[in-house]
Amino acid sequence: MKYDFKVKTIDVTAGGKNTVVLFKDDAADIDVSEMDRVKITTDGKEAIALVQLTHTYVKEGQIASFAELTKKLSLKTGQTVRIEPVDKPASVAFIKKKLDGGELSENEISEIITGLMKDELSEVELTAFIVGSYIRGLNYPETISLTKNILASGTTLNIKRKPIMDKHCIGGVPGNKTSMIIVPIVAAAGLTIPKTSSRSITSPAGTADCMEVLAPVTLDEKEIEKVVLKTNGCIVWGGGVNLAAADDKLIKIRNPLKLDPRGMLLASILAKKKAVGATHVLIDIPVGVGTKMAGHHDAELLARDFMDLGTKLDMEVHCILTPGYDPIGFAVGPAIEAREVLKILSGENVSADLIEKGVVMSGLLLEMGGKAKEGEGKALAETILSSGKALEKFREIIGAQGGNAKVKPDDIHIAPKKMDVVATDTGRVHLIEIGVINSIARLAGAPKDPSAGLYMYAEKGDKILKGQKLMTIYAESDRKLDAARELFEKSAPFEMDKMILGEYSTEQKPYVYEYGKQ
Repeated sequence: MKYDFKVKTIDVTAGGKNTVVLFKDDAADIDVSEMDRVKITTDGKEAIALVQLTHTYVKEGQIASFAELTKKLSLKTGQTVRIEPVDKPASVAFIKKKLDGGELSENEISEIITGLMKDELSEVELTAFIVGSYIRGLNYPETISLTKNILASGTTLNIKRKPIMDKHCIGGVPGNKTSMIIVPIVAAAGLTIPKTSSRSITSPAGTADCMEVLAPVTLDEKEIEKVVLKTNGCIVWGGGVNLAAADDKLIKIRNPLKLDPRGMLLASILAKKKAVGATHVLIDIPVGVGTKMAGHHDAELLARDFMDLGTKLDMEVHCILTPGYDPIGFAVGPAIEAREVLKILSGENVSADLIEKGVVMSGLLLEMGGKAKEGEGKALAETILSSGKALEKFREIIGAQGGNAKVKPDDIHIAPKKMDVVATDTGRVHLIEIGVINSIARLAGAPKDPSAGLYMYAEKGDKILKGQKLMTIYAESDRKLDAARELFEKSAPFEMDKMILGEYSTEQKPYVYEYGKQ
């Protein structure tokens, strides 16, 4: 049956889902419950929408349309639309099958991804799919099917060059801005490396956030291809193009839960690499407390999975396991990280570990791409960096993407409100709680305020004296600076091994326990 209703538009989004609100008695009359689906038809257009119910917001014979549906169907208040109840998509049954421990066929995974792209699945149903994949796991055929379907959900770059290099870090470590060092080194060597990067979701800065301090990162496919053909490389926001589009939708559900089902993680990363046309991919897997891979054994298994799946997708994949026990470099936050990168490319030794990681990974890519013999790539990368060729190439990329190619580190705006944090005791840094470091930088305003964040002056293993500066926190307002300070004081992200564990004198009478006496 089909029913006519008057529209009341709501200028509020519903998390990307087509959603309508019905008067509760109307819903009962047409046999529709909350979170059921209805088809909305008007002026030759139609869309499937999820149902919410109310006693008060709309009247009998009226529906409220959230912003997504209003835009999709060009709805206006007072307009008449036709509503028809529809069954749940078949993909809901396939999600339940995964929850029950069943193996999904390629067609069933295709139905789920199709439902995702058509916004036919609710967040509850998508969450169930992710939880089912996390608890029950995705086997090798399921992972391949998911990868291919994520890839097919969007467009691909068509850069007519070979080989095409790429790199990716699975995440978990703040301040990991190695892409902004690797891309110019590899591109300066004559290899092609179109780097699509993510914005932050739960961290203080994604690579795209850092690069955006220096140049626009929201480029379409044609603009990316133009930049790459001119400079050999780019650093752009992957969400600005329709590459492996289903992955971005899945990530929005996965991240609040902090769930990374192994098969979904593999599919997510390699689908995006395939979408840019990559033939050679280097995967960085940080290992340590607070990262996605706490143990060495699990990291090795993941590396093997990456390489096996890469072979299936006609990509040569190499993996490296790297220390993940403290931030990479000392800067955390978009502008502070961008400044640190520019200083390194300009020849300043501001972070030995960031430089080392950058040239090691660049060297491996140079060897994979045939620009250096095995074991000689790092030396070539160091030469390109020290000669200024990497800086020259980075400036060329910045200019091609629409930024100021002459930008200097001191030109970058850093938040004016700042506070130094000092050690309250003498000791050696035993552990840095990178999750707390992330949270402090985010409370300071990063990445929403690109200029906010923090700069650290100590890393694991450093001997620290009482009163020595540990970090400087930067914020655009006193309120945000105070919030960051309060978290630091509450959480103490620097765990210290004291140089003296106890102090005693001969005048103190020791306690002696005598066996057998109470």
